[in-house]
Amino acid sequence: MAFTGVPLVFIASLLNWSDLWMFAICCYSIIALAGFIGRATESLAIVSGPRIGGLLNATFGNAVELIISIFTLKAGLIAIVLASLTGSVLGNLLLVLGLSFFAGGLKHKRQNFNIFDARFNSALLIFAIVVAFVIPEVFSMTMDTRTGLNLSVGISIILILIYLAGLVFKLFTHRGVFGSEVHETDEVPEWSKKKSILVLMISTVAVAFVSEKLVHTFGTLGEKFGWSELFIGVIIVAIVGNAAEHSSAITMAMKNKMDVSVEIAIGSTLQIAMFVAPVLVLISLMMPTAMPLVFTWPELIAMITATLLVVNICNDGESNWFEGLVLFSAYLIMGIGFFLL
Repeated sequence: MAFTGVPLVFIASLLNWSDLWMFAICCYSIIALAGFIGRATESLAIVSGPRIGGLLNATFGNAVELIISIFTLKAGLIAIVLASLTGSVLGNLLLVLGLSFFAGGLKHKRQNFNIFDARFNSALLIFAIVVAFVIPEVFSMTMDTRTGLNLSVGISIILILIYLAGLVFKLFTHRGVFGSEVHETDEVPEWSKKKSILVLMISTVAVAFVSEKLVHTFGTLGEKFGWSELFIGVIIVAIVGNAAEHSSAITMAMKNKMDVSVEIAIGSTLQIAMFVAPVLVLISLMMPTAMPLVFTWPELIAMITATLLVVNICNDGESNWFEGLVLFSAYLIMGIGFFLL
């Protein structure tokens, strides 16, 4: 069923189908595989609890993004990699969280999630987006290329260490502060733990194969539709790469499992900003062209604006459909801006 897209990508590659057809088939395959990742992590969430389940969903969902970015980086398309990271941040904070609040709010009117999680995540979002992403851009203006790259490497290492320390803080040393894990005794997981892990592994390998083919279509796509690398990265690659989080977070919100939904959307954003982006900077050191952690000003302003909006909306630990509509509208406004830029 969903895996039929992978053999089709293989056949299309052998027969040298056009890049536009290849792009469409690869996108379908990645989204279908993301569905498997989402179902597997949802099964694990029932067994492990909302916080672990959300973290697993974000991690394996971002594995797709990481794989796509590595192949894009290998092809030397650094602008698309940085744009896709921007798109992931905007997509998770505004599109995914917005649609989750909207869909869940229409069904349940007002929903609650862990306020301690919300405040902890808010602080990390401001640290990662407003502090760690802005510093390389501002300081690199007065630095040569090599020194600017060294700054990015140093900041990347700090971000990774703080992210790992944050996981230890939430899951171990201060676990009680964020509330106990409540397991649903009346809900049976779709798949067993072993099957879920196996599906996650197979899906990730399949995504790696499809992603390599997808990257080679970006040039033709831009020429055909007149899309810039910035728009392709911020909107197209980000939406495809984060399909697992999109579907899972909205589904959980409609089931009134807002702790899982918020953990998927905001947790995924933090993982992108504090782990995936820094890891890509370090991996790029082994590539022909290294990638500094320097975004364009439109990308930075968009991410900072999204962060401040989400922090303001989420800090009360409550959500409704109107707040979701505001977040989604902000995503549309930024999407139009990047399209016309």
